Amino acid sequence: MLFRRAGEYSPISPQAKGGSDSPMPNTKHQILLAAACLLFLPCAALSQTQPSNSAPAAITMQQAVDIARMKNPTLLSAQQNLLSVKAQEIQAGVRANPYFTASGSNITLGEYANNPYDYDVGVGRLFERGEKRRWRLDSARSTTAQTDAQYHAQEQQTILAVRQAFTNSVIAKAAKKLADDNLADFKHELDIGHERFKAGDLAKLDYERLDLQLAQFETDESNAITSAQQASIQLQALLGYDKARPDFDVIGDVVPPPVTDTMESLEQKALAARPDYHAAHLGVAVADANVKLAYADGTTDPTLGAEYDRNGPDNSVGFSLDIPLRIFDRNQGNKATSKYLAQASRFTELATRNQVVADVDQAWSGYANAKVLSDRYNGHYMDEAKDVLDISKFSYEHGGLALIDYLDALRESRSVTSDALNAYSQTWMAIHQLSFATATEVIP
Repeated sequence: MLFRRAGEYSPISPQAKGGSDSPMPNTKHQILLAAACLLFLPCAALSQTQPSNSAPAAITMQQAVDIARMKNPTLLSAQQNLLSVKAQEIQAGVRANPYFTASGSNITLGEYANNPYDYDVGVGRLFERGEKRRWRLDSARSTTAQTDAQYHAQEQQTILAVRQAFTNSVIAKAAKKLADDNLADFKHELDIGHERFKAGDLAKLDYERLDLQLAQFETDESNAITSAQQASIQLQALLGYDKARPDFDVIGDVVPPPVTDTMESLEQKALAARPDYHAAHLGVAVADANVKLAYADGTTDPTLGAEYDRNGPDNSVGFSLDIPLRIFDRNQGNKATSKYLAQASRFTELATRNQVVADVDQAWSGYANAKVLSDRYNGHYMDEAKDVLDISKFSYEHGGLALIDYLDALRESRSVTSDALNAYSQTWMAIHQLSFATATEVIP
């Protein structure tokens, strides 16, 4: 039997560990070897999760997620976008540049001429009022924090896609193994039937009907091969492989494990961990900072300058003060806009919170119903289908069962096994959706 209980089945057994136990010739060589091991140990650990040119070992779901975090191009692009947003904090913190002016007139005339030469040099600077720089920095930092939360939300989407693709690959691999086993078993049964036919113990019509059934098993195998290849290609694309590798392999349980949390505890975990809800909360901080910045931008910024004048034989110094008279433009429109946007952000936060709870409840409903059916197949229908097929096979081989009944038992066994795989797949997908809805690992 291919499937029994959770944790019993694994498409590929873990590779046997091996190593060299030959002793080093002397202590110096042992020290050098130990140093080399310490030097290359991080690289060796990293190579377990990174694509390489050598044939990779079968990877687990967690290893697939780790690879996607490092190699998925969409996530790498989002990381660069986050860095670009953070760089705006530098621009928000800059102060107004001072300026330098120089001018000259009548420079060809002497200092005692009627209209002697005149040289002027000066410096000046605009001084911001209303704590504009502070609120710009506050807005930029809040925007960075919000963008970081949005990045983690996108990361959660990618992880969900990886887990779903991984499960599809594991299920497709199990379906292929099942199809291979069924085809091999039926070919053996067909060989026995052929011998019975030659011996006159089986009618030609019965043998041909038995032979026709082989086409269905060959079709199952062909479809299973296609599904396994396509699932592997999709998973490798999410992991950042530039081209799918035929030796890529996965290892994981087909029968899903139970979720130990309750729906209420998962709701609280989701509210604490969901990055989209965190981003909505930070959106309020961004909006509040923009309100303060809008009011600060409505204040007047004076420009103070100092100058030195040389007019013929005379020297003098002076100053200037420019104060804009903000009679008409006091940034009224931006002030009002920022206040409405701040209020809108609060409604968005509330809507996101409600959606988080709804997402968890929907995912829980999907998991609970899928798990009931999955457990029925794993604990009852699969064993029963095997018993029916074994008894039918034995009875048919010993002449106690008609061919039509044996073929019916074969079809029932294939149908139940296929339905069981679908039930396991749906339960796994519900678990992944529950992990996504809570932004946590819900399986132990």
